[in-house]
Amino acid sequence: MAYGLIADKLSRNEFVLLDGATGTELERRGVPMDADAWCGPSVAEHGDVLSAIHQDYLNLGCDIITANTFASGPCMLRAAGQEHNHRFLIERAVAIAREAIAACGFEDRAVVAGSMSHMIPVLAGTDAVDPALGDVPDGFIEDCERHASALADAGVDMILLEMMYHPQRAAIAKDAACATGLPVWFGLSLREGGNGSPTLFDQHAERPMNELFHLLDSRVSAVGIMHTRADLVEPAIEQLRSHWNGPIAVYPDSGHFEMPQWNFDDVMTPDAFAGYAKRWRDLGCCAVGGCCGLGPEHISQLTPWRAV
Repeated sequence: MAYGLIADKLSRNEFVLLDGATGTELERRGVPMDADAWCGPSVAEHGDVLSAIHQDYLNLGCDIITANTFASGPCMLRAAGQEHNHRFLIERAVAIAREAIAACGFEDRAVVAGSMSHMIPVLAGTDAVDPALGDVPDGFIEDCERHASALADAGVDMILLEMMYHPQRAAIAKDAACATGLPVWFGLSLREGGNGSPTLFDQHAERPMNELFHLLDSRVSAVGIMHTRADLVEPAIEQLRSHWNGPIAVYPDSGHFEMPQWNFDDVMTPDAFAGYAKRWRDLGCCAVGGCCGLGPEHISQLTPWRAV
């Protein structure tokens, strides 16, 4: 099926059901997180847990399953002394997603998205990158090209650019993803700014959303507001609409990161998530799912929409 069914749904403004968290769901189910590379290396020894997570989402009707490759790029794995494993970990993660789809008998319904970020090593106990690495670490362009090509070679159907918030790194990641020729979704991540409005997620500077708007061109198939607190999504959509009139996806987070663990305190209830999600759908968002902290119990609230 590849990406065709998703493209058809988007062209008709039909609802696309995204999955929920993968990395934090692995942690919630007892998989240890790497101190430097978070969830990336986990596929080597915990593929059974990852497969069960994918199957849970598939059985809820998810159209897009995200391979566990967010933190599997060379830059993150280098910090963990596992750079040599980056292709193996990406290939294994994509294979597990494919196997889960086959196990559920959904080969003609679900696609595999390769997750790719511009994440660089994060300070322990925080959600902030190490400022000593500079805006663009040495070798970052090559790292992104290697990550994107590994995803394409592993056979993903599309690439999710996730947690895009730094203008220079986002541009590099986008160019690498688009060079594969695969459909690319561009996921903006935001935090609350000093005036209470959404600002790009960067913890070291307050950057307005429009610093990334020039990257939203014809090579982008959809734009997402993701890994963002739910109450910031609606004003973010309003800003995004000033520049982008294509499909919009929403998949927020809930809780917060303290590298390498997700703090699940104060994660929103499934009912609260459903209330927000209905509003986003009413605003015309074509795809909704969940990011860190939001698991199958949240995505289950959206399953009835697939029949609408």
